[in-house]
Amino acid sequence: MNMKHFASPEITMKPKFCFLSAIIGALILACLAAPARAELCSNALDMDAATRGAMERAALTYFDDIAHGNSAALQQNSISAVASNFSGVQTLISQAAPLFSGAQANIRATYLLDAGGTTTLDRAEFLCGIWGTPQFVSFVIPNLPPGKYGLVIEDVKTAKDPYYMSFVLQQETPGGTWKLAGLPPPKPAQINGKDAPWYLVKARDFKSKGEIHNAWFYYQKARDLVTPVSFINTTPLVKLDKELQASMPGDLPINGPVDFAAADGKSYKLTQVFPVQADNGEDLVVKYSLPDISDTAKTFADNMAVIKAMVTKYPEYRETFTGVVARAVDPNGKDYGTLLAMKDIK
Repeated sequence: MNMKHFASPEITMKPKFCFLSAIIGALILACLAAPARAELCSNALDMDAATRGAMERAALTYFDDIAHGNSAALQQNSISAVASNFSGVQTLISQAAPLFSGAQANIRATYLLDAGGTTTLDRAEFLCGIWGTPQFVSFVIPNLPPGKYGLVIEDVKTAKDPYYMSFVLQQETPGGTWKLAGLPPPKPAQINGKDAPWYLVKARDFKSKGEIHNAWFYYQKARDLVTPVSFINTTPLVKLDKELQASMPGDLPINGPVDFAAADGKSYKLTQVFPVQADNGEDLVVKYSLPDISDTAKTFADNMAVIKAMVTKYPEYRETFTGVVARAVDPNGKDYGTLLAMKDIK
């Protein structure tokens, strides 16, 4: 993933794109637990050709608007709640247009989501396909007003890595135009030419060698690269999640802060450990708590102690990362960071 397109100036795992959810609310990852109630869902094979064609044409047109930076056209073709609060989509367009300029989009998957009733659903769950089969797909959307929605997922070929681009659509009136109702951020399908199966194979290889930290990070990459939107779940994803959870290291701050002892005798409370894309590979970011970071010389020394202790304790990091970033974070959320290239960590 090219971070210059998607990252904020701060080191972060999250993309900078905004996701407007004025109508459908925040979209969350689905669970494949058997629901007491499910809304109606149709995949591309189950729906009529006219409906499928109308949704896919709309999504391809809206991608073209994004690629050409045509925010006025996209706003005009949005549902009223989105059009009247368009700043999030506008930000996404301004950031995505340079990346997608000249890119080609093709339809990957199309779903029709019918939320009946007369009141907003606290948790709308849509189940597509036969339970337990590889083709089974589920979606969960909280706080969803009743209506007929569509989700169109596209494969986009850019000059560098391929991406997924997805559009949540809504038909405000029966037989009417499919308008934009939500815009998840684009997601990379590869990182530097490596796709989800490649990362999964590497994760299993690391695990077999006892390099559980490297395995954990690569399992996460595999999952992220195979998931076009955050609120989708599939049978293969459930299996991958079970494998991922079984490989979770107990000494990383995954479910809360953990104590970490450095060579200087001090103990530090780690709050986050995660990889980020760098110009020449990947760096490992280690965030930890300090009560005060105002003395930058002292904080720099703490950062260096954390960096050296991490690589000493986990030499497997030398194989996968080009550097380590330690970020000391005070109680107000301010931080002070130090980067040390892996070749310079003795």
